[in-house]
Amino acid sequence: MTDVQPSDVAAHIQAGRDRFIADLKEWLAIPSISGDPAHAGDVRKSAGWLAGYLRDQGFPTVEVWETPGLPAVYAEWPAEDPAAPAVVVYGHHDVQPVEPLDEWDTDPFAPVENGDRLIGRGASDDKGQIFFHTLGISASLAASGRKAPPVTVKLLVEGEEESGSVHFADLLRTHRERLACDAVVISDTTMWAADVPSMCTGMRGLTEAEVTLRGPSSDLHSGSFGGAVPNPLQAMAKLLAALHDADGRVTLPGFYDDVVPLTDEERELFARLPFDEDEWLRGAGDSRAAHGEKGYSTLERIWARPTAEINGMWGGHTGPGGKTIVPRDAHAKISFRLVAGQDPRKVQEAFTAWVAEQAPPGVEAEVRVSGAGVRPCFSPIDSAGVKAARRAMERAFGTEVLFTREGGSGPEADLADILGAPLVFVAVGLNGDRIHAPNEKVEIPLLLKGAEAAAYLWEELATALR
Repeated sequence: MTDVQPSDVAAHIQAGRDRFIADLKEWLAIPSISGDPAHAGDVRKSAGWLAGYLRDQGFPTVEVWETPGLPAVYAEWPAEDPAAPAVVVYGHHDVQPVEPLDEWDTDPFAPVENGDRLIGRGASDDKGQIFFHTLGISASLAASGRKAPPVTVKLLVEGEEESGSVHFADLLRTHRERLACDAVVISDTTMWAADVPSMCTGMRGLTEAEVTLRGPSSDLHSGSFGGAVPNPLQAMAKLLAALHDADGRVTLPGFYDDVVPLTDEERELFARLPFDEDEWLRGAGDSRAAHGEKGYSTLERIWARPTAEINGMWGGHTGPGGKTIVPRDAHAKISFRLVAGQDPRKVQEAFTAWVAEQAPPGVEAEVRVSGAGVRPCFSPIDSAGVKAARRAMERAFGTEVLFTREGGSGPEADLADILGAPLVFVAVGLNGDRIHAPNEKVEIPLLLKGAEAAAYLWEELATALR
């Protein structure tokens, strides 16, 4: 295997910087908002643009894969060695809506450079981050003199991630043989900070439910009936209060049975991150104190521990003035953030059974869940792929790379399960990139570091995955 020299990789990336940014701006100018039917044509235009670009970059196979909704783009560059590992790189080319427009300092689809920042919708989430792989492959080939990467690279760039990936699992099943791989690289997350490079090793899953408690067939006069019949709102308050114990743990039977526990090494690495809890609290809506499951730090709670959150509660009279009633019903919305090992369906079933047990005599309980939920995903830090990617990032950044997890959810679990391959997160976005918000941006030097890490990644994975 021909070694990729860092000086040659960095030189190629710097030489191609201006062309790379100009091309990325052209792609960012396409308003590929998947959640707005009025922009369906723009999502298709985005897919077509990317397909053309990848052909120009030398990918021997480039295809636009249709779904019942919006298209994905697939590109493949086989390794010279037919026995080399194969790696799928996942990202998405659709973007979030841009409202409120009056809070943007620039046109969201007329990307501009401001110093080292590139501002525009999709700059970080996720066009910029999937795009750096193209420069990384180019740099790897230029520095090594190869005609093909040392692993077979398969790019899969989805067009519906920002609208729920509703057709993505079926797309994976349809093309499972084409997508066969030894690892899946995800470039749709963030690092801790520009000067503290890190790798994500997991994302929480999600399931949601709405609870309705019904008592009398109509609201009742509290003077005539109060204290003599069940009050659904009182029952709801008691039920919700019982969802956690005094230590902040969720009380559903079996809720923690499948949770993959944090290792001592992970906890130690989390603790080494420069986390300022007071500053974090100010950014958390000026919250006055940290709170949660006893025995865990704030970072551990939001990254690696499951939760039950009461999102809303209503019923009875909420308008001006008094209305002395026993209300006929009460409602609440609950969401569960799930971590590695947990199954949304199992949690839904446990919650439904628990609510039925909590409802007092004379109160009828109904639980409605919203679909199958989103499964969590997880990559052990001692896995071969994660170790290889960490080495690649450390070569690019010239410093130790730490680990994080993320509280959000995406289609990563489907990728891992359907393709039967481990996940490896390599990304250079920042929490301050204002993704999903006005004035989204990406740091150009980090995109270039991402490209450098990607150039080393193929060499590292070629050895680690054999």
